[in-house]
Amino acid sequence: MKEEKLKLREIETDKAPAAVGPYSQAVIAGNFVFVSGQLPVDPDRNTIVKGGIEEQSKQVFDNIYEILKKVELGFKDVVKVEVYLSDMDDFRRFNEIYSLSFAKGVKPARQVVQVAKLPLDALIEVSCIAVMK
Repeated sequence: MKEEKLKLREIETDKAPAAVGPYSQAVIAGNFVFVSGQLPVDPDRNTIVKGGIEEQSKQVFDNIYEILKKVELGFKDVVKVEVYLSDMDDFRRFNEIYSLSFAKGVKPARQVVQVAKLPLDALIEVSCIAVMK
């Protein structure tokens, strides 16, 4: 039996920050959508949003929403989330914003880690995996 090669497709939208390096905003592989780490960058201004962890978390989830929306998915389709915080003391306030996006349905698997530094001195970066039905 001949093995079929998995087709990869790139997802790109101008409603989320453009990739600034050799990566895609997201990639479809089979039924999975792998969303690259999203920083709290306003796609219209191409700068980190002003404010603290709440404002930055909201922007990150807005960016992820727009990428998922491009392929007719939403937060209900997310199965795994990886969160990187520059300060674990922001966990509680981040979690309040996070819970707004994942309020209904099965909660995705998740990990949250503190890192020494994030690109552009962001307070947060989030990546995720979603499943297409």
